[in-house]
Amino acid sequence: EVQLVQSGGGLVQAGGSLRLSCAASGFTFDDYAIGWIRQVPGKEHEGVSCTKDSDGNRYYGDAVKGRFTFSSDNAKNTVYLEMNSLKPEDTAIYYCVATGIDYSRYLCSHPDYWGQGTQVTVSS
Repeated sequence: EVQLVQSGGGLVQAGGSLRLSCAASGFTFDDYAIGWIRQVPGKEHEGVSCTKDSDGNRYYGDAVKGRFTFSSDNAKNTVYLEMNSLKPEDTAIYYCVATGIDYSRYLCSHPDYWGQGTQVTVSS
């Protein structure tokens, strides 16, 4: 069974930093693309850190480019999202998502698997 278990998040003041973690299990880590999306209730989800091809080339959403960084620890089957210079408009529920490596370009638009979601709230 594929599982994505998230941790981290919470409340932070504008300008602060947070790190989200996502521990993956139930699949071979290298066979899947993993990334992050976020969603504000009532709106479509937005790609935060996505993959564009099966080579693992990654891109970031325009709203977070230069402030957020994706990283992974393959030995721990865990990925991270380091979020710096946070702004109130970054407030959302953040989801770790995964899809088969052959469908990497669809990771953020149509992910196959979702983590449980983590609330990030940035106060002004």
